[in-house]
Amino acid sequence: MSLEASYELLGFDNVLLPVGDLDEAVAFYRRAGFPVAFRLDEAGIALLKVGDEAPGVLLRLEEDLGYRPSPWPGPRVWLEVRDARATARSLAEAGVPLLEEPFAVATGWTVEIADPWGNVVGFTDYSKRPELGRS
Repeated sequence: MSLEASYELLGFDNVLLPVGDLDEAVAFYRRAGFPVAFRLDEAGIALLKVGDEAPGVLLRLEEDLGYRPSPWPGPRVWLEVRDARATARSLAEAGVPLLEEPFAVATGWTVEIADPWGNVVGFTDYSKRPELGRS
């Protein structure tokens, strides 16, 4: 049996981000516009909502994790927004530092932020290719 036939990828469940302080992380992501779906302090997790989808961004407490410089080399999570440049202005107004000014990508514009533990989250739009974006 080939690996391709053994299972089917159905979609994303959650994206997990390690953080060193759950209170600080929840406050940071709230400023960045993420509503909290639920928080379980005894388990060291908080789930942040992303649109109307059930999966979200799961913050997971890693007690020995210290602050890391940004951008820390590693994976990035990009989330779709209607207007990345407007999102950048809203983030800056909320006191969330941008890694750099919004930049052009093949489908539109993107802006990135990093939390204190070096997790990089991008907000990208499909202004150049609206047919590929969510309606």
